[in-house]
Amino acid sequence: MLHEGWAVTAVSSTGQSRPVVAGLPATVPGCVHTDLLTAGIIADPYLDDNEVRLTWIGRTGWSYETAFSWDGTEDERADLVCEGLDTVATVLLNGVQIGQTANQHRSYRFPAKHLLVEGRNTLKILFEAPYAYAERQRAALGDRPGAYGQPYQFIRKMACNFGWDWGPTVVTSGIWRPIYLHTWSTARLAEVRPLVTVADGVGQVEVHVTADRATQAPLTLTASVAGVSEQVRLAPGERTAVVSLTVQDPDLWWPRGYGEQPLYPLTVQLGDDVWTKEIGFRTVELEPDAFRIIINGVPVFMKGFNWIPDDCFPNRVTRERLAQRFQQAVETGANTLRVWGGGLYESEDFYALADALGILVWQDFPFACAAYPEEGPFRVEVEAEARQQVTRLANHPSLVLWCGNNENLEGHADWGWQEKLESRSWGSGFYYELLPRVVRELDPTRPYWPGSPYSGSPESAPNDPAHGSTHIWTVWNREDYTFYATYQPRFVAEFGFQGPPAYATLRRSVSDEPLAPTSKGVMHHQKAVDGNGKLLRGLGSHLPEPSNFDDWHYYTQLNQARAMVFGVERFRALAPYCMGTIVWQLNDCWPVTSWAAVDGDARRKPLWYGMRRAFADRLLTFQDSSVGAAHGVDGDVLVVVNDTGEEWAGELAVVRQSIAGETLAKEHVPVTVPARGTLAIPLPGSLTAAEPARELLVAVLGDARALRFFTEDPATDLPPAEFEVSTEPADGGLRVSVTARTLVRELAIFPDRLEPDATVDDQLVTLLPGETAAFHVSGDVDPEALTAYPVLRCVNEAHV
Repeated sequence: MLHEGWAVTAVSSTGQSRPVVAGLPATVPGCVHTDLLTAGIIADPYLDDNEVRLTWIGRTGWSYETAFSWDGTEDERADLVCEGLDTVATVLLNGVQIGQTANQHRSYRFPAKHLLVEGRNTLKILFEAPYAYAERQRAALGDRPGAYGQPYQFIRKMACNFGWDWGPTVVTSGIWRPIYLHTWSTARLAEVRPLVTVADGVGQVEVHVTADRATQAPLTLTASVAGVSEQVRLAPGERTAVVSLTVQDPDLWWPRGYGEQPLYPLTVQLGDDVWTKEIGFRTVELEPDAFRIIINGVPVFMKGFNWIPDDCFPNRVTRERLAQRFQQAVETGANTLRVWGGGLYESEDFYALADALGILVWQDFPFACAAYPEEGPFRVEVEAEARQQVTRLANHPSLVLWCGNNENLEGHADWGWQEKLESRSWGSGFYYELLPRVVRELDPTRPYWPGSPYSGSPESAPNDPAHGSTHIWTVWNREDYTFYATYQPRFVAEFGFQGPPAYATLRRSVSDEPLAPTSKGVMHHQKAVDGNGKLLRGLGSHLPEPSNFDDWHYYTQLNQARAMVFGVERFRALAPYCMGTIVWQLNDCWPVTSWAAVDGDARRKPLWYGMRRAFADRLLTFQDSSVGAAHGVDGDVLVVVNDTGEEWAGELAVVRQSIAGETLAKEHVPVTVPARGTLAIPLPGSLTAAEPARELLVAVLGDARALRFFTEDPATDLPPAEFEVSTEPADGGLRVSVTARTLVRELAIFPDRLEPDATVDDQLVTLLPGETAAFHVSGDVDPEALTAYPVLRCVNEAHV
């Protein structure tokens, strides 16, 4: 590895004032921002509004330089391998240009032996200012519309580096993935692309290999998996071969919740070069109009999250950090992550974790929210990147869908782009021709979808909920969250509602005194247009108007959770007509008010706990008559959702009771719901409220429970909450028991207000009179403060 001894120097600028940076020690892999931060030259761009004073970095050219020793190895070849350069770079070895790059999404290999000398060698990489390159391409090819006033579509780089409605503008440069010299003789494995299929209990692995050769002698290629081994001979000069392996009765790889995830090491050897990666045996099909993913012949209800880059500086995202984020997804009951098109093709660790955990991966090609030019250097770059990444990821069973872009088809159809484009290219040739051709050629085992949203035909409205994949942003942008009930979609690939990050996250990142919803730092960490205004309007009639920061924080977090639970339960209740609900979004890349369930400091927001309930394998949910009609039932219904492989049978009890706990009516219904099935049960007249503000419904089946209030909280006759609280030491923290004397609505404990690292195992629990809930709080916290306002909250709290 060539990771030592690097120094970075600012070599050019577009005229903005900047500090003198010359010979600064640099970390590789890394980027300019993190090097400057480590040296104390810049303030942390994630804190306060420091970001706005750092735009000069993306308008500056940078030089990275190191020296290394070379011993004159006897190997016939020596290549300089750059796994990731960000982005437009000239590579100089001992003062001689060895290569140029213009794509963060590719790796590069340059023959180097002819330039190496015994002893000391120098390696310099000159990075052009990203803005200068992108703006030059824009001037040459003509401007194109996009969601933001940034030129991200004119450079093959992580688009959200240029800022998004949840992310800062931190336009990076640097050596962001490993760089090294690779020496070899005779031959090496340039590409290994396993195509795995299963039919009638027989697994087939076609291993497509491309070799680089230093000799024209015959070569032997060997591939082995599951105790099966085959060889082929490469004749003199031959560079490509296919080794076919047949595996009898392989154990099938299944999504989480549908079975196990057996993985088989596949080893390919050519001379001394050995390639080993894990594969899984499974089939994947897509029913296009219904947008139904079928794994091993079984339709899968995809429930999960959209994934954005977990850090604006992706070199900081370790396997351990990814494992934590995956665990947070799995613990909600999610089985899917959609790698969104404004980010990156993720690391090997990302897909390996998905393989091991049974998380289905929907992979966007990195195009998002803009019209992209197809001329100039871009068509060649896009094809090269696509070919490389499709080949790189072919072994991962978790990857089940390639998608051409995020929202560009909708943008062209519905966002007024066509008039602005004036017949210039906008990316359609990529999505409808180039990318599907590459996938058909290199990865025919997986389906390709031109974009999301997309209704299945270029002539159709892209965002028609009745066909293909849809995105629902009417709710966050202008409608109350109950508007989700007007949709009957086939598959919802994006929808979301905002909420602020955890208190400790906001407090760490913002120095405002006091914190307030409209204070300078809090507003800077809100990137959505009129975001805080939408948060307040979104409370609507659902919750009281906040009178202080603490109420604003609790109510808006609670409302985010309620909104998304409402939407997820609605769409799950429509199964099997609807077969996917992918929430925007799982994670954040920095501390910000956003749509994420896990904030930028890795803390779980109340939304996370709401999703854990809404994604439960067995779910009870009250729904309106439109869902009833979809199931052929008149009137409002209780839908029993069984997303397990076993039948769910038992006696369903639905009780109409007063807020004070008095039983007013009770119905018992024997139910049997088949595996992976739903059942809609009509609500009889006895369960209709006589006094809506003073009543609710309680449904129970086994361990599952659902509540339905007939009026919104401010209009409900909720009593001031009365409850008893006790604490006792338990497992590195405290056990907190809460016994309700009255109904207690949406009880939550926020221990991070006392100790930033403290966590709680549950949130947003509604207790009926006489019920007890136990919470485990980890960390060293004061028991008295833990059970007092504003740490312990509920909607009908009595402190006011």
